Amino acid sequence: MLIQLIAIHPCSSPQSVPLANAFLKSYAAQSGVSIELVDFFLGQDSAPCATRVAESHPVAVGFSLYVWNRELCSLIAAELRRTQPHIMLFCGGPEATADAAGVLDEGIFDFIIVGEGEVPFLHICECIAADRAITGIAGIATREITAAPATTPLSDLDSIPSPYLNNVIDLGTCSGLLWQLSRGCAFSCEFCFDARGIHGVRRFSLVRIEAELRHFAAHGVSQIFVLDSTFNQDLRRAKTILRLIRNIAPDIHFHFEVRSEFLDKELAGLFARITCSLQIGLQSSNPDVLAQVGRSFSQNDFSAKVGLLNDSGAVFGFDLIYGLPDDTLAGFCTSLDYALSLYPNHLDIFPLAVLPGTRLFQRGSELALQWLNTPPYTLIATKEFTAADMAAAARLAAACDIFYTRGRAVAWFNSVTHVLKLTPSQFFQLFADWLLRKDLPNLVESDFDDNEIWQMQREFLTQLFTPKQLKRFLHLVLDLVDYHHCYAVALLAEPPAPTRKLVSGKELLSMSFRLAASTQVIRFHYEIQELIECGSTDIRWMQAHFSPSGSQAVIYPHDGQVCTESLDGIYIELLKEIDAGVTVGTIIKKLGLSRHDAEEFLLFAHQEGIITSSL
Repeated sequence: MLIQLIAIHPCSSPQSVPLANAFLKSYAAQSGVSIELVDFFLGQDSAPCATRVAESHPVAVGFSLYVWNRELCSLIAAELRRTQPHIMLFCGGPEATADAAGVLDEGIFDFIIVGEGEVPFLHICECIAADRAITGIAGIATREITAAPATTPLSDLDSIPSPYLNNVIDLGTCSGLLWQLSRGCAFSCEFCFDARGIHGVRRFSLVRIEAELRHFAAHGVSQIFVLDSTFNQDLRRAKTILRLIRNIAPDIHFHFEVRSEFLDKELAGLFARITCSLQIGLQSSNPDVLAQVGRSFSQNDFSAKVGLLNDSGAVFGFDLIYGLPDDTLAGFCTSLDYALSLYPNHLDIFPLAVLPGTRLFQRGSELALQWLNTPPYTLIATKEFTAADMAAAARLAAACDIFYTRGRAVAWFNSVTHVLKLTPSQFFQLFADWLLRKDLPNLVESDFDDNEIWQMQREFLTQLFTPKQLKRFLHLVLDLVDYHHCYAVALLAEPPAPTRKLVSGKELLSMSFRLAASTQVIRFHYEIQELIECGSTDIRWMQAHFSPSGSQAVIYPHDGQVCTESLDGIYIELLKEIDAGVTVGTIIKKLGLSRHDAEEFLLFAHQEGIITSSL
């Protein structure tokens, strides 16, 4: 007998891992039924998905319901109900738990798993294996009993066999992983469903975490998204895990959610010593607004803790929400300005969602909130934040996402707005208006590739710095934009594979090379090394102290770092002339470069990975 568990992901990405279903399969492995995990993606047509499911002749099919996939889950299930009425259909997950009655009222599913799913799912599997009716199981809601008795959460999370260590999840098929370290939350944010009505945190043991970490490292996993909303609440445990990562898996990139109030200098340093990025839920910089949704906030403490991250060199970003109760468009702009003053690497900005099952949902009428009553449950308006204000905030969020986050502007953005005497929110409003004039009104960052965003930045900044009193800064600003764009490209690029060591002499001059795909050759108005090494981000100061003497440079990855080398013009020409099929001897004769100088430079360029030899 076969049970299929369906996961529908937003898109194909390193995060599209069916972890919840894998936990269920691992826990019920000895139940006497076969369990198959099936993945689909938003945008797929429901009919072929249902056909794919039916081909395996399952006796039961379960769906993992989230806000983003409820509609497609229901469509596939409805098609199965129509064409395969004998199949038992059920679902679980956050959306099913939060709106069990609403999901059951659709008349598609036979029952719902409410809350934590492992124990109820095991009982379901045992009932199916024994051909018993699925009744009287804690955590199961039916059309007759929508208020299901809650199942007791597992006190020992290690009792769930690891879906990684037992190969339920095949690491060879994943470009990234979700790694759950805990369940539950010690906080009670009214807009969040994370605690699921259960106050407190349960954690997987450090023994299991270390074993999984060694497994990930042995299988060459490249990036991991850590599922632990309060990772650093237990400082001692967090520091232990970070030391394990540094010792066992230094080559894996990790994404963490952290709370600012639990940061200290040592923890910031540990984050900086591994390859990772941090996400901090700021949401708003207004303590009164945050108090309305069950959060506390001290701007002085937040700034000081984020300062520890900046001092350590750790990479971090913030979450912001617009439309919170008692907030206004002006208040959101103030929060945006404050957030960017702290130099986050990125900002993730969302409209408020009034999710079923949350305290905010229960208080919605009291707070006079208007929101969509179907997924994604986003806010329409409040008394203080009108629908027009929500649209304006959405445009600011898109402008910030494109220009700042995707444009990787953290290193120079505040310096530019300072010279322009604009707040960040004023700057993004101008950028949004500029996009509108270019007939690009409804944009998201995914509409553009990195080079297109870079060119948009240059074009928009050129316009802003056109006035006479600002024009003297333009070339310096463009140099900073160009350098940091190229730096980011090199940072993400794959260095060329090592090749055999070169020899000098006739062999070298008879060889052909090509510019490595990870190498960029670029011209600057200023001497780029001076700008990099000056230690200042003050554009007025740099413009006063440096002259636009011009420079040309190569920017490339080498030995885990990004390198920038200013080169004389003739070497730049040599690099530009290099092409497979043309020998070095032919090129240097054309350029009038001495054999000794050519040999010395090419040996250096090949050793650094600036060029590679053609085969």
